[in-house]
Amino acid sequence: TQKKEELIPLHEGRIGMYACGVTVYDLCHIGHARSAVVFDGIYRYLRYKGYEVTYVRNFTDVDDKIINRAQQEGVSTEGIATRYIQEFYADMGALGLLKPTIEPKATEHIPEMITMVQRLIEKGLAYQVEGDVYYAVESFPEYGQLSKRTLDEMQAGARVEVDERKRNPLDFALWKGAKTGEPSWASPWGKGRPGWHIECSAMSQRYLGDTLDIHGGGRDLIFPHHENEIAQAEGATGRPFVRYWLHNGFVNIAKEKMSKSLGNFLTIKDILKEYHPEVVRLFLLSRHYRSPIDYSSQGMEEARQGLERFYQTLGGIDEVLHTKGEGIAENKGLFPEETAALQKVDGFTRRFEEAMDDDFNTAAALAPLFEISHDLNRILQTPSAHRTEILRKGKEVFALAGKVLGIFQEDPHVFLERERQRKAQALTITPEEIEELIRERNEARQNKAWARADEIRDQLASQGIVLEDGPQGTTWRAR
Repeated sequence: TQKKEELIPLHEGRIGMYACGVTVYDLCHIGHARSAVVFDGIYRYLRYKGYEVTYVRNFTDVDDKIINRAQQEGVSTEGIATRYIQEFYADMGALGLLKPTIEPKATEHIPEMITMVQRLIEKGLAYQVEGDVYYAVESFPEYGQLSKRTLDEMQAGARVEVDERKRNPLDFALWKGAKTGEPSWASPWGKGRPGWHIECSAMSQRYLGDTLDIHGGGRDLIFPHHENEIAQAEGATGRPFVRYWLHNGFVNIAKEKMSKSLGNFLTIKDILKEYHPEVVRLFLLSRHYRSPIDYSSQGMEEARQGLERFYQTLGGIDEVLHTKGEGIAENKGLFPEETAALQKVDGFTRRFEEAMDDDFNTAAALAPLFEISHDLNRILQTPSAHRTEILRKGKEVFALAGKVLGIFQEDPHVFLERERQRKAQALTITPEEIEELIRERNEARQNKAWARADEIRDQLASQGIVLEDGPQGTTWRAR
């Protein structure tokens, strides 16, 4: 409908969700990561809300691109598909994705596709031309309902290969007759292979029934892929195919959509050489899933710094909670900053769920977490009788958010030590030199030589070193 709708599953308490997976002919890029992380987050949140979710995400393992890659390398299409499925699992495992309930491969569901094509021919919605079968788009009156375009508008902007055998240039292949050197399967129309669009219609209905609760994918799939899926599925069954369509926005580089065809893509593997997987997740979740997101080193650094601040808060909480005797000091009431923090911590679940219930708005869901992290860091600086309980509740807040968003899965001290080592390698000053300057600064402060103390702080700041003065002394971190 292109507007927000209340989520009412077909069967109470249960949700069937299908997300279009990858065509396995190359390494995945950050655009693939966005779609995968978006629907992983939706899957996690629906389970958190108590739904029994059947999540299906497919592999397209027979396609023109796979065939071309196999011919270029002189190997089988199965070999190409197997290799890049393994690479996909390595990438998505690194990003912390939960495994879907079912991950069907197109080549393992050819019989279901043939059955659907036969049904469409019987209903007069498809026609055979030699060894090929095409869907007659004019025979399906609702064609264009998802993309909100008429057939005339589609034809005007079409980039469809001209084929005089088609009744309409927009008619699309359901079955392709066999060609020399290509994989093929026996069918009523001769040996051949399925078209791309029929694969998802057949596999989704095989595991989720005629009507799906949720179907997702990137915006680039709205037309023609998802439009064609609707025509196939509803044409074959006569029932509504999908109750709720969800499409994630593009990842842009220099204002252009990232894609393999444009040659401006960054592989997940390359990005993970430079950034922690949770930095990538936080970056991708920092925008609403429907909005485009601009990939840049600045944006990734902001996500890295944000994640590090979160882990610093968690590390500080752990230190306090593991300190014996913490909270014994006499104090009758809460400090103002404790009152403010406690209110935010106690109200977090409500604010988090309100944001996620509003069309899975992860950007809005993260906002109160940043506020709480800031407030808890202030509390960590001042011992009091009440802060232990506030910090314990704060840790529960991070655990809740982390479970749904797929972040904060590392031990804070391990994460922070790795970050410290990474930054130290990039420094132009050694840790020993930093410690010596800190000792000199401490002496200057004891002697009330404030100008010298400030000079040392500024000197270190110019080299990317931040000093933090606390009750336990002065610590440093690389910016």
